[in-house]
Amino acid sequence: MRIALVYNQPAPSHYYAKGEDLAVTSVMDSVKAVEASLIARGYTVELLGLTPPWENVVQALQGLDADLVFNLFEGFEGRSETEWMLAKELETLGVLFTGASSQALALCLNKAQAKECLASHGVATARFQLLDTATAGQFSMTFPVIVKPMREDASHGLTSRSVAYDTANLVEQVGYVEREYGAPVLVEQFLPGREFTVSIVSGGGGRSPRIFPPSEMQYAADMPGPPILTYGAKWSPQDPAYKATTLVCPAQLPAELVQQINRLALAGYQAVGSPDYARVDLRADAQGNLNILEINPNPDIWPEAGMGLQTQADGVDYGQLVQIIVDLALERRRVDELAVASHAA
Repeated sequence: MRIALVYNQPAPSHYYAKGEDLAVTSVMDSVKAVEASLIARGYTVELLGLTPPWENVVQALQGLDADLVFNLFEGFEGRSETEWMLAKELETLGVLFTGASSQALALCLNKAQAKECLASHGVATARFQLLDTATAGQFSMTFPVIVKPMREDASHGLTSRSVAYDTANLVEQVGYVEREYGAPVLVEQFLPGREFTVSIVSGGGGRSPRIFPPSEMQYAADMPGPPILTYGAKWSPQDPAYKATTLVCPAQLPAELVQQINRLALAGYQAVGSPDYARVDLRADAQGNLNILEINPNPDIWPEAGMGLQTQADGVDYGQLVQIIVDLALERRRVDELAVASHAA
């Protein structure tokens, strides 16, 4: 089988000027790991690094000669919508690809819409508002709140100043996020409790999804600033926040708490369309009630990233994880073919 490994080719961007380039260039770590795993399993692999403009992407996809696209594309700098647009283009061309549909990606890339979807399904998620510098005076929540870019991931835009405790902090941070990442800005009730992440893969063929052991993000007492996963805490080993942040995988938790985490994560995963694989981030409020922060279809699958660690903690080695992702795409094609055959009969 011929597999095209498609990804966004790292290139200088406004992230570099902010010192946030590592979150962009890290895609190559996943590319190399997936490529090696696929080759080890006997697949023929073609690397396809995509670059703007979009017309080049369409042309490259139309020229593909592969049985399957392994989709590691994370979108172009400043155009997060291109992540779901790539999946949509593959769907239009009838090309089989791994991971989430364009619909699931588009929903989850818009944090506000995703939270509205969760709430409409009765899934707990923190209260929020969308604001900008012109509407900051319409703030109607209670402090503290956390101020985030609405369409970024990988902790872009999160700093030690992201939690606002009063109006002056709020206005300042809304202005910062709007200038650097665009409006509207997501202002969310800050949850001070414990933080967890859970990875889920579809069962395929109508089988139940598989939920892997949760991880816990732990913050030291000397954490500079509020206990949140800032960009520095996630990506910059020289940052004091990085040194004060520890990912414990698997989390050492009572069985009852694991069940609560899994139930909520699964409900959120299903609410956004049950993508082939996803990572669900959760956090508790001051009373210990769990809420979903966000759901990430097609999360980073580098072996040392969250999903890779969680699957390994459950006895699934990296090569098996990559094969599961391939098999789920193939299963979707078989289901579609059976549906067509049944309709024709």
